[in-house]
Amino acid sequence: MSAGFRAVQWNRYKIGYDIVVVALVASYLSLFINAAPLLWPQDNPVNPQIQWMRALGSCAFLMLTAILCIGPLARLDTRFLPLLYNRRHLGVATAFVALAHAWSVLDWYHAHGKIDPLLSILVSNSRYLSFQGFPFEALGLAALLLLVVMAAISHDFWLAFLTPPVWKTIHMLVYPAYGFLVMHVALGAMQGQAGLTLPLLLIFSFGAVTGLHLFAGWREAPADEGQDARDGWLDVGRPETISDGAACIVAPRDGERIAVFRNGDRLSALSNVCAHQNGPLGEGFVIDGCVTCPWHGFQYRLEDGCAPPPFTEKLNTFRLRLVRGIVQVDPNPLPPGTFVEPLNVGAAI
Repeated sequence: MSAGFRAVQWNRYKIGYDIVVVALVASYLSLFINAAPLLWPQDNPVNPQIQWMRALGSCAFLMLTAILCIGPLARLDTRFLPLLYNRRHLGVATAFVALAHAWSVLDWYHAHGKIDPLLSILVSNSRYLSFQGFPFEALGLAALLLLVVMAAISHDFWLAFLTPPVWKTIHMLVYPAYGFLVMHVALGAMQGQAGLTLPLLLIFSFGAVTGLHLFAGWREAPADEGQDARDGWLDVGRPETISDGAACIVAPRDGERIAVFRNGDRLSALSNVCAHQNGPLGEGFVIDGCVTCPWHGFQYRLEDGCAPPPFTEKLNTFRLRLVRGIVQVDPNPLPPGTFVEPLNVGAAI
């Protein structure tokens, strides 16, 4: 169901995305079950149920690592944007795999005692004041709870109900969840398993997530500094520096980014924040006269920042002017949905 309680309109891309995710998960689990005994030879062979729970746990960890890498990769190279469009599908799949891992652990280690299995996880190891001996099961449970909450509210109904800022704030909990998961592996499976395979996997995964985010942030740092307005206006640049169908992003010193789009010989300025999920609208493109957000394809008209019917989302618009061949934007946002006549720069190009 959608936010308006209408059936979700599936398309070939969404179906294909999910088929690929399911196929990759199934392939990984099969490969792990068959290859793990060769990678981690032991004097006492591990029984199939423990191999299965390890396969599920490592799969969930790698899936969450991939989810956190997609964002910075898409900012660094637009060829990764297709992976971003339905990233929520991957997040929900990760939650299901993590639940399967937790269920298998409960069934094998905690289901046959005298106390409740969930309580058993929390009290079977009470060394909460020890670092190396800290109950890694509790860390895994904390990560699982966060993943399940994010998966449960991943639908657009909850996005509309909670509002995009609140919804996005909740989904930023994916970073604490990943931190809990890293410590869960470091204090759990890695402590009881010989060899370098698992430590190297953990270091590589955590390093990839951290390194990509830091590098993407470093690349965007100059734009984040912002600029001061001169006579109340911000310089955007010469019209020809803005690619047709794309945007130039301007950052006021103490304000939100502004995306100045070019559609042929006409320029329009909108808020850089998509009203759907706070996506970076300025990284999208103009398709059929509408700005298309690179995250989930939400569209807005250039002239008034309104989403085409039946959608009701609206963006702040901004005034533009041309002064001595330089495009300038008024950093003061107009109310969402305000019509602004596009700036014709045909003679200046």
